[in-house]
Amino acid sequence: MANKKQMVFIMTDTQRWDMVNCYRETGLATPCIDALAADGVRFERAYTTQPVCGPARAGLFTGTYPSWNGSWANGMALGDNVKTIGQRLSDNGVKCAYIGKWHLDGSDYFGNGFCPEGWDEEYWYDMRTYLYELTEDDRVKSRSRKTMNFEDIPDDFTYGYRVMKRAIDFMEKHKDEDYFLVVSFDEPHGPHLCPEPYASMYKNYEFPKNPAVWDTLAGKPEHQKVWAAARGNAEKDRDEIKIKSPYLFGCNSYADHLIGEVVKYVPDSAMIMYTSDHGDLLQSHCLFAKGPAAYDDVARIPFIVRHPEGERGAVYSKHPVSHISVCPTVMEFFGLPIPKVLQGESILSACRDTSAEAPELAFIEFTRFEQDHDNYGGFQPMRAVTDGRHKLAINLLSGDEFYDLEKDPYELNNLIDSEEYAAERDRLHDAILDRMCLQRDPFRGYYWDNRPWRSDADAPSWKYRGYTRQRENEEYEPRQLDYANGLTMNHPQRQKTADEPGKFKSLAHLIEYLKHYDD
Repeated sequence: MANKKQMVFIMTDTQRWDMVNCYRETGLATPCIDALAADGVRFERAYTTQPVCGPARAGLFTGTYPSWNGSWANGMALGDNVKTIGQRLSDNGVKCAYIGKWHLDGSDYFGNGFCPEGWDEEYWYDMRTYLYELTEDDRVKSRSRKTMNFEDIPDDFTYGYRVMKRAIDFMEKHKDEDYFLVVSFDEPHGPHLCPEPYASMYKNYEFPKNPAVWDTLAGKPEHQKVWAAARGNAEKDRDEIKIKSPYLFGCNSYADHLIGEVVKYVPDSAMIMYTSDHGDLLQSHCLFAKGPAAYDDVARIPFIVRHPEGERGAVYSKHPVSHISVCPTVMEFFGLPIPKVLQGESILSACRDTSAEAPELAFIEFTRFEQDHDNYGGFQPMRAVTDGRHKLAINLLSGDEFYDLEKDPYELNNLIDSEEYAAERDRLHDAILDRMCLQRDPFRGYYWDNRPWRSDADAPSWKYRGYTRQRENEEYEPRQLDYANGLTMNHPQRQKTADEPGKFKSLAHLIEYLKHYDD
């Protein structure tokens, strides 16, 4: 088949950006990912849409923010009118396979075992499928890192190994077709099960502390202090903290090995995209795991692309990029129109050429960690944005944060009340508010505008900005009708009452409106 279009999307789980050697040398071995970076473009600053497993995947594979697509917490399925990139591509003749952790069906951590629409059923392999291959005793062993204290784990016992083998089989069988293949490793996420030599290679290793580990949360939001108190972290002597997790770091290098095995079989003419869903705080800011924070330790992720016609060994640092750009980038790579319903922009040109432009801002959100339990603080709504130099996080039920990432790369000094930074802070605040309105964030409202530090905010209004915002998903449903007259809508964003002028918070919002306006 001439002019084949093939793409392999590889992802890990809970691999923060500085757990990859080509981003920061820490003593962790990731030679295969480093080699991929040397053969493509490494994006210096990339961010998840939400630093939680399920919502992060929702942003990646639908091209819409978790708050909009319905999967705004673990255990919450995508809305039934939300289409994944697999559905969109397969409906346009591209073979699509998803092999590995899914976490988007509203079931438990392992999934429900059913292949979603648009993906090849023969290769569907979520974690429930894997567990069904094991005896009950082996299932228990597969879920405990203590297993490695008593026995060596065979390579082919791990989920990652079986995901890797299926991915290679798919590429071999479909080498003459257009295809989009997702290889979604659960590793290095706990229980960090891995074979030797990885299980023991970090036995005496300490992950080097960065200055964020000494952050005592003075001047930081109250919910972060409650979070830290859950393990008594704020009371610990930060000098005495040792970041030791031999199985996590061993599994990190094991995941790198598995990625290397997959990449060996990817044709030179195919595009490879690699990332992780989110990071891990690892004691930074007295915090642990992941949750309602926009710190780089948890929200910033590795992101590397090898485009068949792109630069080699290059670094893109002009702007931060976001997972929200993955779906439109994939659509453009396959030569397909980018649907209006997608909420990001393609960065395909930046994947080829590091002098190309990309969206200026990367947005991060958080609404809830888990629907089925409250071990992670319950409802903690956050909306955040960074332009690469500054970062603003609005924590709706707590205090807000603003950082100068150039002067304070470890986000220690909260400048939310600084008059020196008021103009930049307010500019990013307007960007958050505009995005929430333009992209139909269901949690939008005047309370995001009326922050204690925003002296020029409009008075609270019950009708807020007075807009109607309808959905444009016209590849799969009829164009929506105007509630006021029953006629086909001209523009999805419009004032609900015709005799009231539009209220735009910024020039960017007005330009976006006019760009889509249809007389």
